[in-house]
Amino acid sequence: MNTRIRRAALALAAAAVLPLSLSACSDSGSDSAEAGSSPKASAPAGASDDGMSGSDTATGTDGPFGAACSAVPTSGAGSFDGMAQDPVATAASNNPALSTLVSAVKKAGLVDTLNNAENITVFAPTDDAFAKIPKATLDQVLNDKAQLTKILTYHVVGRKLAPKDLENGSFETLEKSKLTTSGSGESYTVDDSAKVVCGNVKTANANVYIIDSVLMPAS
Repeated sequence: MNTRIRRAALALAAAAVLPLSLSACSDSGSDSAEAGSSPKASAPAGASDDGMSGSDTATGTDGPFGAACSAVPTSGAGSFDGMAQDPVATAASNNPALSTLVSAVKKAGLVDTLNNAENITVFAPTDDAFAKIPKATLDQVLNDKAQLTKILTYHVVGRKLAPKDLENGSFETLEKSKLTTSGSGESYTVDDSAKVVCGNVKTANANVYIIDSVLMPAS
């Protein structure tokens, strides 16, 4: 009789515990689903993880890094995954932070040049970078195709540069003069003036480093 009572008690305990275990699993799955359905909440963490990995290795080869990466869309053509599928000019056109650059590239007639190039690096100024230039000056440059082409091609290097290449570099640009880079980890500067705010962004044919200032070649 004691054995029967003991078995009955164990059965009741198991029956009580099982729903609690299933409930816990269900709650965990629900949290995961909610996190997955909220890309805005998860994007900064993902960008931070990639950036930390780059910082640990001092190469950033694991993915994009930098504070501005959190502003990149988490899905669609303008996301990191989406940009990786398109050539660089097309990829940039899907990134809302690069609209002024894209307009300038179109005005200079460089869309096909950039899209058809192989294994290049583009230092891409944000809209805020262009906003630093006085409007009258910017309008003048945008309407001078030769000058605009000179400036834009100065932002392009004819080979893919990994973050480690930027630590102390000097590279010939498509404009034919050289730009310099320096830094380490997640902190890089171009020509001692422009800071990389989101680096190691991959497109189908280029590595992109988004910068906070427009680079100016020597006259």
